[in-house]
Amino acid sequence: MKRREFIALLGGAAAAWPMAARAQQAAVPVIGLLNAQISAVSQDRLGAFRQGLADAGLVEGRNLSIVYRSAEGDPARLPALAAELVRIPVRVIAAVGGDASVHAASAATTSIPIVFTTGSDPIEAGMVASINRPGGNVTGATSLQNYVAGKQLGLMRDMVPKLATIGFLASPLVPMIAVSTRDIQAAAQKVGLRALVINASSESDIESAFAQFAQQRADALIVSSGAFFNRYQDRLIALTRRYAIPAIFISRDYADAGGLMSYGPDTRETFRQAGLYVARILRGDRPAELPVMQPTRSEFVINMKTVMELGLAVPPGLLAIADEVIE
Repeated sequence: MKRREFIALLGGAAAAWPMAARAQQAAVPVIGLLNAQISAVSQDRLGAFRQGLADAGLVEGRNLSIVYRSAEGDPARLPALAAELVRIPVRVIAAVGGDASVHAASAATTSIPIVFTTGSDPIEAGMVASINRPGGNVTGATSLQNYVAGKQLGLMRDMVPKLATIGFLASPLVPMIAVSTRDIQAAAQKVGLRALVINASSESDIESAFAQFAQQRADALIVSSGAFFNRYQDRLIALTRRYAIPAIFISRDYADAGGLMSYGPDTRETFRQAGLYVARILRGDRPAELPVMQPTRSEFVINMKTVMELGLAVPPGLLAIADEVIE
């Protein structure tokens, strides 16, 4: 090959390199993650979501790109954030952190696949038509958090033997709150306890609710699930300490942060399942035909430091069934 021909060939190849790089970059799928919760308290669950993707062979920054949009606990921001992801456009939207993110994504698009995480019954919440065949562009994983209140009450009765009045901190901002309220009241009535339900829709309402629980001599407290209360996690734990009221929460995040106990489905597994579904959809599966995944296990966590602060004694039976005891 003559020198002039070699230089021309080399120049043509060099010019083609950026085009090849751009083509390779364009082939990397882009997904959107729409989060209703505060980013700082979502890291474990988002890590589980990325683990689900990795389990299916998709690694962020290598063969997958994720665009994050978080409402930071303010659901009013979700519609605009969902619309932004649709405009990009992304291949799939993972709507997590509360039912409001799922509804915002569903309102923004009927064509881009949506994979949700929720604590609600997705049929009752209007997300899908069926568990086994969701239909449309939406599927996902549910932890059914709203259906564990009866079990939480039983655990609290074991922890507080003289329990007579159980408080339930609820909120109309929490999806499907009527289900949890109904279950608490029914479970309390069944065992002869008084159920004291107080609603909160703001931080000042939460402060007022604790004062009312103390005034009406609630012996223990169940705090509802939901992104609204997760936004005030540290404040809730501080108030249980100030009023010295034993409390059980839905997520182990609270027990890790100093709450007395937590019992509920393993939400990290729910997020991991959502990651697996995103990968399947990127590879050609249709969300309409992917059954909504349901929880396979729950976690019961006890914080022994808080037990001692409250002057409680943990029955051996509770220690035996705890998945983790934080010393």
